[in-house]
Amino acid sequence: MIRHRRAVGHRLRRERGSGSVLAVAVLGAIVLVSGAAVLGLGALAAQQGVQAAADAGALAAADTLSGRNAGYPCENAARAAALDQASITSCETDGLVAVVAASRGWSRFELSARARAGPPGTP
Repeated sequence: MIRHRRAVGHRLRRERGSGSVLAVAVLGAIVLVSGAAVLGLGALAAQQGVQAAADAGALAAADTLSGRNAGYPCENAARAAALDQASITSCETDGLVAVVAASRGWSRFELSARARAGPPGTP
């Protein structure tokens, strides 16, 4: 019986601190997953910002085509997109319809979006 107690005590001393290693591993995994989630959500927010810039640019160009705003459609689209820190990569007009593409850099990536605006019922 005494030998058994010594063996159990020796094994417990050998495993001392293993709970700390496990806690550090779990915390490391939590930090890694949280960091990936923050980067993913940041990319999503940046993409939504570029889409908003393309939408604003298309609306500004369509308003200019309809005569509501003065100036040139693509120049107004570029000004509207610049307010969202994006640049216009293409601007096409057909009658009263404007199609605009915008882009913006985020981290090491180039994000882009397209938008179309015109009077209701136009194809």
